[in-house]
Amino acid sequence: MIRVGIVGGSGYTGGELLRVLLAHPEVEVTQATSESNIGKFYYQVHPHLRGKTQLRFIGRDALEACDVLFLALPHGEAQKHIGRYTALGSKIIDLSADFRLHDANQYKTVYGHDHAAPEWLGKFVYGLPELFRENLRGADYASGVGCNATASTLALWALVKAGVVTANQPIIVDAKVGSSEAGREPTDSSHHPARVGIVRPFALTGHRHEYEVKQSLAQCGEFDVRLAITSVELVRGVSAAVHLTLPAGLADKDFWGPYRQTWSGQPFVRIVHEKTGMHRHPEPRLLSGTNYADVGWEYDPATGRTVLLCAIDNLGKGAAGTAIQCMNLMCGIEETTALTFGGIYP
Repeated sequence: MIRVGIVGGSGYTGGELLRVLLAHPEVEVTQATSESNIGKFYYQVHPHLRGKTQLRFIGRDALEACDVLFLALPHGEAQKHIGRYTALGSKIIDLSADFRLHDANQYKTVYGHDHAAPEWLGKFVYGLPELFRENLRGADYASGVGCNATASTLALWALVKAGVVTANQPIIVDAKVGSSEAGREPTDSSHHPARVGIVRPFALTGHRHEYEVKQSLAQCGEFDVRLAITSVELVRGVSAAVHLTLPAGLADKDFWGPYRQTWSGQPFVRIVHEKTGMHRHPEPRLLSGTNYADVGWEYDPATGRTVLLCAIDNLGKGAAGTAIQCMNLMCGIEETTALTFGGIYP
């Protein structure tokens, strides 16, 4: 059994990590920290875990060595003590934004301060398996991926990889998100809107997750991605709609070909593009609690106006689910283990 610990287990992503890991057949959760809940049972903070474990939260000073250590801390915290955490965990998966960007200068531009451990940036693999699976196999360190960046990148990737979407135009991403994206205790509504209708508009500095998307797409060129976020009447979920213009006169097969070529064999990406019925396009409500990403498109052949779509659960595929998918790859476990829950309908 792989011994797993979680630093920062009381937040929404910590609770989602615990929910999945406690049912993982090859994992033993040995410890989880919460400075404000020391001594409390996990289920006293995460009531959906009642009856699943009798473990209690500990403080960070009580952490012991383990095989995999998940860091589910507020942004900016993991980098301050990364040396200590890497000494405790043989493998580290950080769910915050601390190690997502590879360039220290860009990190300062995006987050407004110097990185506390810039020498570690190049050691973390960007934790999006659909693009960087082979880099993650056997890796020791993986970064989390922004939930909005995940949805935006997966919406774009099939046509970017096929050369259908090129770097000669602005790419506008309109993301509708659930309130849980702001976390249990929202601290930065400008980047993670917590209340319905709050918008992070297109700005000169851009949304933080734009830079992750650009970094991922850079292997195919320099793309001008612009991201806006609006919180809607939803608790969990991200629905990304990528607006752009493609040549007029394309046929549906011109989309099906790249989508099938890119996503065939990817266990957690599903193509949703139906001509009839109620559920013709990706819907985040159908993905609650899952590690799946549903992708699709809408295209007007007369004008070339195109919308590329992706829906995910921001706490699942957008955070804890992908982190556990990374753990499986890093530890040589079957990638889909403990992550095949298909959601609930209606």
